[in-house]
Order: sequence, then C-alpha cells, then structure tokens
Amino acid sequence: MFGDFDIVVFLRELFENIGLSRQLSVFLETIIVVVIVALLSWLSYILTRFIIDKVVAKIVRRTRFKWDDIFFNNKVFTRLSHFAPAVIIYLMAGWALHPYPGWLNFVQKLTYLYMILATVLFLFSFINAWHKIYLTLPISKHRHIKGYLQLLNIFIGVVAGLIMISVIFNKDLTKLVAGLGAMAAVLILVFKDTILGLVASVQLSANQMVKVGDWISMPSRGADGTVFDITLNTVKVKNFDMTNVTVPTYALVQESFQNWTGMAESGGRRIKRAIYIDVRSIGFLNDEQIKKLKKIQILRAYIEMKENQLSEFNKANNIDDSVLINGRRMTNAGTFRAYIKAYLEQHPKVHNNMTFLVRQLPVSEKGLPIEIYVFSKDQEWGKYESIQADIFDHLLAAVPEFDLRVFQNPTGDDFRSLNN
Repeated sequence: MFGDFDIVVFLRELFENIGLSRQLSVFLETIIVVVIVALLSWLSYILTRFIIDKVVAKIVRRTRFKWDDIFFNNKVFTRLSHFAPAVIIYLMAGWALHPYPGWLNFVQKLTYLYMILATVLFLFSFINAWHKIYLTLPISKHRHIKGYLQLLNIFIGVVAGLIMISVIFNKDLTKLVAGLGAMAAVLILVFKDTILGLVASVQLSANQMVKVGDWISMPSRGADGTVFDITLNTVKVKNFDMTNVTVPTYALVQESFQNWTGMAESGGRRIKRAIYIDVRSIGFLNDEQIKKLKKIQILRAYIEMKENQLSEFNKANNIDDSVLINGRRMTNAGTFRAYIKAYLEQHPKVHNNMTFLVRQLPVSEKGLPIEIYVFSKDQEWGKYESIQADIFDHLLAAVPEFDLRVFQNPTGDDFRSLNN
C-alpha cells in the first residue's frame, strides 16, 4: 500500500539524475525511508507516553475511584505505549523495505515478536493490578489468590513462548503443541513443585487453613511467626526472632503445623502453668491458721462458707474431731487453690467467661502440681508474658502464707547448710 509513495519515487529519481547506479539509488532510498520510519515510530512512542503521563494521569487523579489509580501505578497504561512504535514499524516496513524481501520478513517477524512480548508484559501488569485491587476487598483476608495468578502468569508465558517459537521457526502452532505431549514426563518432572504447590494452594484456600497475617508454628521447618506472603510454591514466614523462613506450600498440607488464628480471634491467650508444692508441707488447717487466713479479704467469704459446711457435715455424722483425719477438714493446699481462684477471678487481665481452671495434677517426683489454666485478655506477646509473670510472682510469694513450700531440687547451698 506504500509501494508508490511519492517520496520513494522522488528519491529514486533524484539519485539516478545525479549519476548513481540504480542499485545504489535503491539502497540509499531504502536507508532514508528506514530512518523516516524509525523517526516516526520514536515520535509515536514519545507522543503516546506524553498522553499517558500527562492527560491520562490527570484524569486518573481527578476520579474518585481508586481502581484506576492502581492500574496507573502498576504501569498498565504505560505498557500500552509500546504498541504504538511496533504497529508503525510493522505496517510501514513493507513500504520501507520492499526492495529487500529478506530484510522485510526479518523486520516484520522481529516486530511481531516484540508485540507478543509487549502483550505479555501488559497482561502481567494487568493481572498484578487486579490482584492489588482484590487485596482491598474484605474477602482477601480469608481467600488468597496469589498462587492462582502466578499459575495464570506461567500459562500466559508458556503460550507466548510457543507462539514466539512458531514465528521464529515458521512452525504450525498446533503441531508444536502436539509435540509437547512427548515431553509431558519431562515437564512434570521440571514443574513438580509447581504442580504440588497448585494442588496445595487450592486446599489451603478452600479449607481456609492459612492466610497472610496468620501466626503459625511449624517446628519441623523452623517456622514460628507471621505469614507475610503466600505464593504458588512457597509460604514465607517472618519468625519472631526477625528471621525469614520459606516453607514449601505443599508442606503445609503434607505435614502438621499449628495456626494460632483461633486464639487471636477468640480475644484471649491461654495461660497454662503449674506451681509445684512440696507434699511434705501439705496438712490440715488448725484454728490459729484459719484465723490468720480469714484476714485475707478475698478468702474470708470462702473460709466462712467452708467452716459452716464442714461443721454441719461433721455434726450430722457425729464425727470425733479429736482425731484430725476424722470427718472433713480444710487443708492448706485446698485453701491455697481457693485463693488462686479468687485472686484470678478479680484480676482485670484474666477472662472469666473463657475456660477457667485451677486444678491439681497427679503427684510426681517434683511434688503436687497446682495448675492454672486460664486466658489473658491481652494477646500481645510482650504484654501477655508480663501478665503471666505478675500472676506467678504474686502466687509464689503467697505460698508461705499458707504454710506451704514450693518444691525445688536441692542445690549446693542446701547441702552446704546441712554440713554446717
């Protein structure tokens, strides 16, 4: 369509009139026209970028919608500017290089490959922009799609690669795809982790097993921290020691891991710790001890209630109270458990409407464990540890008030005092 363009005829006649051979005239004419086409393609790119950077950018900034800003910031519009020079070169190459069919075919093929590559980059930016838009939606907190988008990018890349190969070698695309069937085993081996990751991503997303922001513990992989990225092949965890751990996505399906999201969503964090009481210090309370413990404000009502209850039982059953083990009596260990319960019930940082236990565990070589199983209201690690420490500081200091002793293995000082 550009074969009879006036400038071509003008240049050819000009060079022939000054005495140049026809072959040299055609060569010089082609060089000049190629420079003109290159200049036009460069100007088209500059003009397109100007429109995008100035006009489109101004329109995007003035709109109230945020989606167009995301598209603009992810260079979706900028990628489109690469098509302008490519289209001009592709369409005008026949005019510029018609005397050289070999070069014409090479340039058109190269331009076609460039347009394929520009299309792939545009699609990658478009998909990335849509992912960022998706992250602004509430559903993104429970359904991650990054793995699926990565798979889509891989698919686009593979298809683009096949098209480019078919263009370079002039092969039919359908025959090229059919030939890949013979390479299926090799492809499965090469993309084994990707295939496993895809299946795992579907399971993780469908079953809501883990999402970005979850605190997970996976000792077998050295992971104990917050998930900050989930991809097709990996799950990235920032441990609490500020190290990053990369766990294969399929490992979260094949192996066991602990997700602390339920704790975070419950509004409480478990305190589960025991105080070991020396069994030799456990005994029945006498009148003097009961009188002393009644002065503890949070225990007074319990002791008075217990005294009335035990007195009525013993009288009803004609118990001989001259022998301590006859009937029912209060013990210092039982009263200490009651104190722990009362103390925790009035503690401002302990949940009373969640699991709340103060219990005895089986006696062991370390004594009688009195376990506290409650939930703190504050879940932040530092504050949680501080609450837990304050509770046990107080309780350990309160143990002697009940004539009890905390069990502790003997140390060198203990043996030294015995020798003295």
